[in-house]
Amino acid sequence: MRSPEVLCSAAADYEQSSVNRAVERIFRSCRACERLGASSRVLLKPNLLAKHTPEQAVTTHPAVIAAVCEALHARGVCDITLADSPGGPYNPITVKGIYKAGGILDVCSRYGVKAYTQCESAPRASDGVRVREFQLICPVHEADFIIDLPKIKTHVMTGMTCAVKNLFGTVPGLQKAEFHMRFPEKEPFGEMLVDLCETVRPDLVIADGIEAMEGDGPAGGEMRPLGVVLGGEDPYSLDLAVCRIMGIDAMQVPYLAAANRRGLCAERFDAALLRGDVHAADPVPGYRLPQSYADIGFADKTPRAIRWIVPGVEKWIAPRPKIDRRKCIGCGKCAEICPGHTITVQNKKAHIDPKNCIRCFCCHEMCPVKAIDVKRFGLFNL
Repeated sequence: MRSPEVLCSAAADYEQSSVNRAVERIFRSCRACERLGASSRVLLKPNLLAKHTPEQAVTTHPAVIAAVCEALHARGVCDITLADSPGGPYNPITVKGIYKAGGILDVCSRYGVKAYTQCESAPRASDGVRVREFQLICPVHEADFIIDLPKIKTHVMTGMTCAVKNLFGTVPGLQKAEFHMRFPEKEPFGEMLVDLCETVRPDLVIADGIEAMEGDGPAGGEMRPLGVVLGGEDPYSLDLAVCRIMGIDAMQVPYLAAANRRGLCAERFDAALLRGDVHAADPVPGYRLPQSYADIGFADKTPRAIRWIVPGVEKWIAPRPKIDRRKCIGCGKCAEICPGHTITVQNKKAHIDPKNCIRCFCCHEMCPVKAIDVKRFGLFNL
């Protein structure tokens, strides 16, 4: 049974020795790490998303990955693989480029870690509520110990993203877009993420919050220094702790609400479960949430008369992506990732067909120049 305790390790910056100490404290505190040894086959699953540098605070920082490698080597582990399937097409050239941009290849070379670029996958059965089988990247099948290495960030679709959402990167390439099309509404999409988490079942989570993200994450927000590395065995409990830090109602995060309905987590984090530098995980005043977060639940509060007179009002007032034509460079990344193929590039500018947009905000995540904003219903700005 996974322990719900969350370990907090303070680290003011990414100076390597400081990060090493923070991560080692987590390894020493988690019982799951007692299983590690010379025969272990470990998978490191960072949050890479797209081609971003470490300084952008979008991806798991290479200093955190290096610290995890140090801790594994100290326990005699030599068979270590790092793998992720970021957004967009999943092929060796693209993945290697993302690893390189994120500073990952240098860390892998230094520690003898296999940076997975074969981009192969295989099915795994699931006992899920929404999904009975997932196609997963092959390193997930081959590992006997999985370390989930998310970045602490806000997210325009789910409110926040950390341990559970990071596992979506075990689904290969554009198959992630297929799940967005199968489950365009937040509640079933959250159920699917819980199905995936229960299927992958990471053994350890170490979350990079030394420099986190606030605002319209997971790629379009701004860096927010928290100076903390969080760790634990239970991804839901760790994500509840992140909600506490950000000031987010965890039951408005679709996958945590889904996990709560299944009895996998509480409605909110119990501070008594914190260990280590507990004050490093205190709520942060003024943590800026996504613009879309303020709109969550508004439709439920809309008078029934309005919902009866205007069928589909919830969809009409929901936040949606909007192209800033001044910033758009016409690269086509948004069209490439769009699950519903509602985006086209014309005259070197992207265009979204609003009628068929499912508001997954994948385009917002993948835009390399932050040219896709979150447009809110006008009344929310009053």
